[in-house]
Amino acid sequence: MYKLIVLTDTDTADGFGLAGVDVVAVEGPEEARRMLNQLIDDDTSGIVAVNEAFMVDIDERTQQKINQTYRPIVITLPIREKLHAEEDHRAYLARLIRRAIGFDITLRRG
Repeated sequence: MYKLIVLTDTDTADGFGLAGVDVVAVEGPEEARRMLNQLIDDDTSGIVAVNEAFMVDIDERTQQKINQTYRPIVITLPIREKLHAEEDHRAYLARLIRRAIGFDITLRRG
């Protein structure tokens, strides 16, 4: 069975742990990059959710690895302040879906 793993900073790790997911807490971007590469190569990783602040510092080689693999799926966890300031929730979700499946989907309130 594949696992959902959250790669985040030590400040938010406890919250994700309380939610019941596997958490990898790191101190900074360099450690996050190393751990992300290990998680991508781990056969039990199904989805790896990475703190958005760490994804900014991911090198091109790791980004290519993420784009070329079908599993695990690597998604970013938005920084709450940044999400409110830059775009609405629907636009952000549409961007994540487009990246994951390769198609634009129009999200409407039901």
